[in-house]
Amino acid sequence: EEKLLESGGGLVQPGESLRLSCLTSGFEFNWAWMSWVRQAPGKELEWVSTISSSASTTHYADSVKGRFSISRDNPNKTLYLQLNSLKTEDTGTYYCVNAPRSRALTAPRGQGTQVTVSS
Repeated sequence: EEKLLESGGGLVQPGESLRLSCLTSGFEFNWAWMSWVRQAPGKELEWVSTISSSASTTHYADSVKGRFSISRDNPNKTLYLQLNSLKTEDTGTYYCVNAPRSRALTAPRGQGTQVTVSS
């Protein structure tokens, strides 16, 4: 059974940083393209970032490019998302998914981790 357990969210002020983690199990993480998606209150699910299985390729939504950084630890089957220079519009629930960008919005999600950016 595929499991995705996100953590690391919290309440921060604009300009601050967070590091999200996603501990995975139940599938071949080393071979999987992984993505982060998020959902703001009252809004649709939004793709954020994708990383290839070897971490050689990364993609970012324009809204987070230059501020967020995706990475992975294959031996420990963990996906990360470093969130810097956070803005109020980054508020939402963040999910990791076992999917490339093309399928990220329809892939099964875990419980997610809440990020709230507020002054």
